[in-house]
Amino acid sequence: MASRSADPRDSRESRNGSPQLDSVSLAIIEQLQEDGRRPYAAIGKAVGLSEAAVRQRVQKLLDQGVMQIVAVTDPLTVGFRRQAMVGIHVEGDVESAAEALTAMPECEYVVMTAGSFDLMVEVVCEDDDHLLDVINKRIRALPGVRSTESFVYLKLKKQTYMWGTR
Repeated sequence: MASRSADPRDSRESRNGSPQLDSVSLAIIEQLQEDGRRPYAAIGKAVGLSEAAVRQRVQKLLDQGVMQIVAVTDPLTVGFRRQAMVGIHVEGDVESAAEALTAMPECEYVVMTAGSFDLMVEVVCEDDDHLLDVINKRIRALPGVRSTESFVYLKLKKQTYMWGTR
Protein backbone atom coordinates (compact mmCIF):
# COMPACT_ATOMS: atom_id res chain seq x y z
CA MET A 1 0.00 0.00 0.00
CA ALA A 2 1.30 3.46 -0.81
CA SER A 3 2.59 5.66 1.99
CA ARG A 4 -0.04 7.85 3.57
CA SER A 5 0.45 10.92 5.66
CA ALA A 6 -0.68 11.22 9.25
CA ASP A 7 -3.02 14.07 8.47
CA PRO A 8 -4.45 15.64 11.65
CA ARG A 9 -7.77 15.82 9.83
CA ASP A 10 -7.97 12.01 9.91
CA SER A 11 -11.33 11.91 11.65
CA ARG A 12 -13.15 15.23 11.58
CA GLU A 13 -16.73 15.30 12.78
CA SER A 14 -19.53 15.15 10.25
CA ARG A 15 -22.56 17.42 10.44
CA ASN A 16 -24.42 14.96 12.67
CA GLY A 17 -21.56 14.95 15.20
CA SER A 18 -20.19 11.50 14.43
CA PRO A 19 -16.53 11.19 13.42
CA GLN A 20 -15.84 11.25 9.70
CA LEU A 21 -13.06 8.74 9.05
CA ASP A 22 -10.46 8.91 6.31
CA SER A 23 -9.19 5.90 4.36
CA VAL A 24 -6.19 5.43 6.68
CA SER A 25 -8.35 5.20 9.81
CA LEU A 26 -10.66 2.78 8.01
CA ALA A 27 -7.65 0.65 7.01
CA ILE A 28 -6.41 0.62 10.62
CA ILE A 29 -9.84 -0.55 11.80
CA GLU A 30 -9.83 -3.34 9.22
CA GLN A 31 -6.36 -4.44 10.35
CA LEU A 32 -7.53 -4.62 13.97
CA GLN A 33 -10.70 -6.50 13.03
CA GLU A 34 -8.55 -9.17 11.41
CA ASP A 35 -6.38 -9.40 14.54
CA GLY A 36 -7.01 -7.17 17.56
CA ARG A 37 -3.51 -7.98 18.86
CA ARG A 38 -1.69 -7.02 15.67
CA PRO A 39 1.34 -4.87 16.57
CA TYR A 40 1.22 -1.19 15.70
CA ALA A 41 4.41 -1.58 13.66
CA ALA A 42 2.74 -4.23 11.44
CA ILE A 43 -0.36 -2.08 11.05
CA GLY A 44 1.83 0.89 10.18
CA LYS A 45 3.58 -1.11 7.49
CA ALA A 46 0.23 -2.17 6.01
CA VAL A 47 -1.28 1.33 5.99
CA GLY A 48 1.84 3.41 5.31
CA LEU A 49 2.27 5.11 8.70
CA SER A 50 4.83 5.00 11.45
CA GLU A 51 4.18 2.93 14.56
CA ALA A 52 3.74 6.14 16.60
CA ALA A 53 1.21 7.56 14.13
CA VAL A 54 -0.80 4.31 14.25
CA ARG A 55 -0.71 4.35 18.06
CA GLN A 56 -2.08 7.93 18.06
CA ARG A 57 -4.80 7.11 15.56
CA VAL A 58 -5.88 4.00 17.46
CA GLN A 59 -6.07 5.96 20.70
CA LYS A 60 -8.14 8.67 19.00
CA LEU A 61 -10.53 6.05 17.56
CA LEU A 62 -10.90 4.53 21.02
CA ASP A 63 -11.42 7.93 22.68
CA GLN A 64 -14.06 8.90 20.11
CA GLY A 65 -15.95 5.66 20.69
CA VAL A 66 -15.51 4.63 17.05
CA MET A 67 -14.22 1.20 18.11
CA GLN A 68 -13.36 -0.99 21.07
CA ILE A 69 -10.68 -3.61 21.33
CA VAL A 70 -12.07 -6.58 23.25
CA ALA A 71 -11.73 -10.33 23.58
CA VAL A 72 -14.70 -12.10 22.01
CA THR A 73 -15.55 -15.40 23.68
CA ASP A 74 -17.67 -18.36 22.73
CA PRO A 75 -20.46 -18.18 25.35
CA LEU A 76 -20.74 -21.98 25.57
CA THR A 77 -17.11 -22.42 26.54
CA VAL A 78 -17.33 -19.89 29.38
CA GLY A 79 -20.48 -21.27 31.00
CA PHE A 80 -23.33 -19.50 29.19
CA ARG A 81 -25.32 -22.37 27.72
CA ARG A 82 -28.49 -20.52 26.72
CA GLN A 83 -28.82 -17.62 24.30
CA ALA A 84 -31.98 -16.13 22.90
CA MET A 85 -33.17 -13.20 20.86
CA VAL A 86 -36.17 -11.58 22.52
CA GLY A 87 -38.61 -9.43 20.57
CA ILE A 88 -40.36 -6.90 22.79
CA HIS A 89 -43.53 -4.88 22.26
CA VAL A 90 -43.51 -1.67 24.29
CA GLU A 91 -46.41 0.60 25.13
CA GLY A 92 -45.29 4.19 25.57
CA ASP A 93 -41.67 5.32 25.70
CA VAL A 94 -39.46 2.81 23.88
CA GLU A 95 -36.27 4.63 24.84
CA SER A 96 -36.83 4.26 28.58
CA ALA A 97 -37.42 0.52 28.17
CA ALA A 98 -34.27 0.26 26.04
CA GLU A 99 -32.25 2.09 28.69
CA ALA A 100 -33.49 -0.28 31.40
CA LEU A 101 -32.52 -3.28 29.26
CA THR A 102 -29.03 -1.94 28.63
CA ALA A 103 -28.48 -1.97 32.40
CA MET A 104 -29.08 -5.73 32.55
CA PRO A 105 -25.79 -7.63 32.21
CA GLU A 106 -27.52 -10.54 30.42
CA CYS A 107 -28.67 -8.22 27.61
CA GLU A 108 -25.73 -8.12 25.22
CA TYR A 109 -27.45 -6.44 22.31
CA VAL A 110 -30.35 -3.96 22.54
CA VAL A 111 -31.81 -2.47 19.37
CA MET A 112 -34.81 -0.22 18.80
CA THR A 113 -36.49 -1.43 15.63
CA ALA A 114 -39.16 -0.56 13.11
CA GLY A 115 -41.23 -3.63 12.35
CA SER A 116 -42.95 -6.36 14.28
CA PHE A 117 -41.18 -5.51 17.54
CA ASP A 118 -40.21 -2.24 19.17
CA LEU A 119 -37.04 -3.75 20.62
CA MET A 120 -34.85 -6.74 19.86
CA VAL A 121 -32.60 -7.94 22.67
CA GLU A 122 -29.98 -10.68 22.63
CA VAL A 123 -29.88 -12.40 26.01
CA VAL A 124 -26.99 -14.60 27.15
CA CYS A 125 -27.69 -16.81 30.19
CA GLU A 126 -26.19 -19.71 32.11
CA ASP A 127 -29.14 -22.06 31.52
CA ASP A 128 -32.90 -22.24 30.88
CA ASP A 129 -33.79 -21.32 34.47
CA HIS A 130 -31.64 -18.20 34.23
CA LEU A 131 -33.25 -17.28 30.88
CA LEU A 132 -36.73 -17.76 32.34
CA ASP A 133 -35.84 -15.54 35.28
CA VAL A 134 -34.50 -12.78 33.03
CA ILE A 135 -37.50 -12.80 30.70
CA ASN A 136 -40.30 -13.44 33.19
CA LYS A 137 -39.18 -11.53 36.27
CA ARG A 138 -37.04 -8.77 34.84
CA ILE A 139 -37.86 -7.95 31.21
CA ARG A 140 -41.63 -8.44 31.47
CA ALA A 141 -41.64 -6.48 34.75
CA LEU A 142 -40.29 -3.33 33.08
CA PRO A 143 -42.74 -0.42 32.82
CA GLY A 144 -44.27 -0.30 29.34
CA VAL A 145 -43.37 -3.84 28.27
CA ARG A 146 -46.56 -5.19 26.77
CA SER A 147 -45.36 -8.57 25.49
CA THR A 148 -42.28 -10.58 24.53
CA GLU A 149 -41.50 -13.31 22.06
CA SER A 150 -38.40 -15.43 22.60
CA PHE A 151 -36.29 -17.06 19.92
CA VAL A 152 -34.04 -19.56 21.71
CA TYR A 153 -30.79 -20.36 19.90
CA LEU A 154 -30.45 -24.06 19.13
CA LYS A 155 -27.12 -23.74 17.34
CA LEU A 156 -25.04 -20.71 16.46
CA LYS A 157 -23.76 -21.19 12.91
CA LYS A 158 -22.03 -17.86 12.36
CA GLN A 159 -20.97 -15.00 14.57
CA THR A 160 -18.44 -12.58 13.17
CA TYR A 161 -17.27 -9.06 13.69
CA MET A 162 -15.41 -8.92 10.39
CA TRP A 163 -17.74 -6.66 8.43
CA GLY A 164 -14.81 -4.29 8.04
CA THR A 165 -15.53 -0.75 7.03
CA ARG A 166 -17.15 -1.46 3.66
